[in-house]
Amino acid sequence: MDPHGPGGRAGPREDLLTALHAAHADRLHRYVLRLTGDVPLTQDVVQETLLRAWRRPEVMAREEGAVRAWLYTVARNLVIDERRSARHSRELTTDRPPESPQADRSQAVLDAWLVSDALSALSAEHRAVVVGAYYRGRSVEELAAELRIPAGTVKSRLHYALRAMRLALQEKGVSP
Repeated sequence: MDPHGPGGRAGPREDLLTALHAAHADRLHRYVLRLTGDVPLTQDVVQETLLRAWRRPEVMAREEGAVRAWLYTVARNLVIDERRSARHSRELTTDRPPESPQADRSQAVLDAWLVSDALSALSAEHRAVVVGAYYRGRSVEELAAELRIPAGTVKSRLHYALRAMRLALQEKGVSP
């Protein structure tokens, strides 16, 4: 179905609405924007005002000054109704999108707590090689130089420390 009626031509009401829009929409928009300071609300109010005029053909048939006064009164009343509404008092509008959701880090925190607990159960020598290798990123040779022990001893301590940590974590219910 063609919105312009049979033959695709706009009817007299549509022609009146087009003329009404052309004559008043820009000034009405500026007026409502001064009242609200809110561009999306202004657009909604102007659209609703023009829609109400379109629904009442007798308004559009009035004199130019009377039509303008009617449009401004309707727009002002719509702004007042919006300001009095529960939606206005309870909703906050913003141009910024909401914060992006963050992944749940509770499992990572729990894992760090379990590893820290397992590390504290190690001897000081074993803990030193694990922390040096995994948290500080040191190589076996660097750890050997820092701790003043042979590289084979670093490897051995690392092996037994990791095995002890695995057992400690298994006792806490962490599966491999």
